[in-house]
Amino acid sequence: MIAHFDDFCLWVYVVVDDMCQELEGDLRRPGPKPVCSDSEMIAICLIGECLGWDVETELLSHMQAHRDKFPVLPEQSRFNRRRRQLQFVINRIRQMTLARIDLSRDGHCVIDSLPIPVVQFHLAPYARGDWTAHGANFGKNASRKETVFGYKLHLLTTAGGLILDFELAPASVFDLKIGRELLAQHSNCHVIGDKAYISAEVAAELWQHNRIRLHTLTRRNQKRQLPKSVRRLFNSLRQIIETVNSQLVEQFQIETNHAHTFQGLCARLYTKLTAHTLCIYINRLMAAPDYLQIKKLAFPN
Repeated sequence: MIAHFDDFCLWVYVVVDDMCQELEGDLRRPGPKPVCSDSEMIAICLIGECLGWDVETELLSHMQAHRDKFPVLPEQSRFNRRRRQLQFVINRIRQMTLARIDLSRDGHCVIDSLPIPVVQFHLAPYARGDWTAHGANFGKNASRKETVFGYKLHLLTTAGGLILDFELAPASVFDLKIGRELLAQHSNCHVIGDKAYISAEVAAELWQHNRIRLHTLTRRNQKRQLPKSVRRLFNSLRQIIETVNSQLVEQFQIETNHAHTFQGLCARLYTKLTAHTLCIYINRLMAAPDYLQIKKLAFPN
């Protein structure tokens, strides 16, 4: 377990820098290299998200006290521009992190969505920016019985709480439609969904083309009801994604939007989801039998 901030910063930087070296071709740009390297920039973004410092001024203020680890900090405007420029590299790091994790035992997944409001409901008619040009609209949040203006983030999560894939869609689009698109990119697994994903047609299609078994709880008015033992199993698996959603909302503040443009929102979402995945990866590294050897390499005396 990482108990000190300094150790956490070093872990994040070492992992990120290692992957950035593999992505060197994607990081090339004309002109001189920035004084704050891409590895440092991405590490700062991920560290901030993990600690809940998702406002640029707050993050840069906190990092001022840690100049021994990150000597050069960009100004706020420069920080925002570089994060937007690096958003796809940050997402590639998330994908590379997933590739390094053994997913062979994660044959069961859970699918769900959570709202991503971009402006408050009463301010939506006067919203500035390019939200409507990128599909933002009004949609229902059934769990809270409220209407939001923005998007929904659809998540495919393993039974171990690892986010495998995601898709951002307008808030008004039904979960079943986006879930169908999301699952079509995967294969050979069992997926648990809530009642929003009930469709015999979609379930049959996913099984035929992707060998995916889509399991959902039955509605009360359906003739065929599942045994209580099966319903309990469903509910326990559903708790996995509820826990992930809770982490994203409470720790990573994913429902609080500080972006003024769609690109800014995407950059923040990529960073938050990558930070979540990276935390799980580091925890698994530390639980590995060869952790002591890894520790000696990462933290030499």
